[in-house]
Amino acid sequence: MWLEIICGLIIYQLYRLFFYGTTHALDVETSDFNAIFSVANRLEKLCGGKAYVGLNIPDADTGTRKNIDIVLISKGEAAVISVKNVSGFVSINEDGTWTCEGGRSHRKESLPDPVAEVKKRASVLESYLEQRGVALPEGYFSYKVIIPNPNFREIYRNFPAEVITYDQWVQLEPEPKSMMFGWVKGAFNGGKKAMQDSFHQQLNFILGTAPMWDRLELKGSKYVLGEFLEFKGKEEDTQALRHIKRSKVGHIATQKTSMLGLAHSKLQVVYYPRDYRSEGASSSEWREVEVRSSTEVVFHPSNSNKVRKYKLSSITSLSLSA
Repeated sequence: MWLEIICGLIIYQLYRLFFYGTTHALDVETSDFNAIFSVANRLEKLCGGKAYVGLNIPDADTGTRKNIDIVLISKGEAAVISVKNVSGFVSINEDGTWTCEGGRSHRKESLPDPVAEVKKRASVLESYLEQRGVALPEGYFSYKVIIPNPNFREIYRNFPAEVITYDQWVQLEPEPKSMMFGWVKGAFNGGKKAMQDSFHQQLNFILGTAPMWDRLELKGSKYVLGEFLEFKGKEEDTQALRHIKRSKVGHIATQKTSMLGLAHSKLQVVYYPRDYRSEGASSSEWREVEVRSSTEVVFHPSNSNKVRKYKLSSITSLSLSA
């Protein structure tokens, strides 16, 4: 009897590992990206303007690239935003690092100084913009760390002014006449004068063409930022998708079209050629192919050391950076 119980427990654990372990890892990965997109959408509503998400800017000093979660640009604001989706009890150490306990990993974690990190990324972005011909005063961009996780708890209320905690975040209001709106302006403006229209347009154009991570949107409004690598599947399907290359295609979308037999379904993959002369492509330029829904997208999330495979049937769209 005991042998049967032990065997049953082993089988149950293996079942959870194979069927739920990967799902849990995916949920953890996408939750961080979802938090970034949620913050970006709310910032646009609060402050207006445009929020650029998932920039991957080259750092000339180190020869590497720096991830920038959000760059917020409006006629009154210019800010680099780092989104920390941390949970549990969080405290700040003397060296600026954060210690998190009781979060989703259920163990003590240490984070490098988020304020120093986002300050460095703002400096890298300024250098990049100057290389592309934009003359910016030193320290032109303000920088903020936003914590949007409702399970965040402060152990000591000693977070610097650059950090917007969850309690502060949920209290922000977009109405210009409210008392909180002035706080929003102060949080992201820093007293800078409104940008001239021509300068504003130039800045938006350069940021719109800056290096960014590829963007994968999954069903259920889940997002993943990272690098698209290739398609995997039957040879006839990968051959049908051979024209979808980074240099030629900027965006693809999927939709279910038909069933084959009892189990296999087909997906319609719609894509358009990349147009470097404009931001979009006309409907006449769209291309369509049909492939099996079991075809996979091989993708390397930017917050993971592992390459992931996502079935096309679970994907809503894929945007490829130039």
